[in-house]
Amino acid sequence: MTERGRLITLEGGEGAGKSTQIQHLAKALAAAGIDVVTTREPGGTPGAEAIRSLVTEGTADRWSPLTETLLFLAARQDHVERLIEPALADGRWVLCDRFIDSTRVYQGLAGTLGLGVIDQLHHVVFDHITPDLTLLLDLPVDLGLARRNAAGDGNRFEQKVTSFHQAVREGFLELAREEPDRFAVIDAAPAPDSVAATIIDVIRKRLALPSVSRAS
Repeated sequence: MTERGRLITLEGGEGAGKSTQIQHLAKALAAAGIDVVTTREPGGTPGAEAIRSLVTEGTADRWSPLTETLLFLAARQDHVERLIEPALADGRWVLCDRFIDSTRVYQGLAGTLGLGVIDQLHHVVFDHITPDLTLLLDLPVDLGLARRNAAGDGNRFEQKVTSFHQAVREGFLELAREEPDRFAVIDAAPAPDSVAATIIDVIRKRLALPSVSRAS
C-alpha cells in the first residue's frame, strides 16, 4: 500500500515571497528523491483558476468577505478533489501556495467575517484534510507591499488599506501561536537564499528528513 504523501502549505501576507520559496523547496525535495507537486490557491485546476480571476481582479471592494469566502471554497473544493487528494493518495508531496489559513485570515479575521464562520464552513467541507506543516512567511507590511509594487504583479487585495494588511499579518501570527505544532514562522525579510535555507532547516527538524539539502 502506498504511503500517503504530505501536504505543506506556505502562507503569509502580500510580497512575502511564497511563490519563490515554493520553487526552492520543490527543487530541494525533488533532489532528495521525493515526488513533489506544486500548486496554488485560488487555482491549481482549470475550474479553480477560472474562479481565481473572479476573486483577484477588479476593485478592492468588488466582493464582500462572505462572497469571497464562498468563491474560495468553490475553488478549493475543485482543487482538493481533482489535484490535492489524488496526489496525496499516490504518495506525492503537495506544496501549496496558500490554503485554508488564508481564508481564515483574509476573510475571517481581517475581513471581519469571523473565524468561527470560516471554521464552520471548512469543518463541513474540508474536515478530512489538514496541512502536515504550514510555513508562515512573515515580514513587515510596508516591506511586503513595496516588494509587490516593485514586482508589478498586484491583485485587488493589495488595493486594500494598510490597516487591513496589518490585520492580515497579526491574524496569521495569531493562528501560528494557537497551533505551534503545525505552523513554523519564517522571517521572510532576508534575501531569498537565506529564507530558503531556513525553510530547509525547518523541514529537516519537523518532518525528519536529514537528506534534504538546499537546491541551487
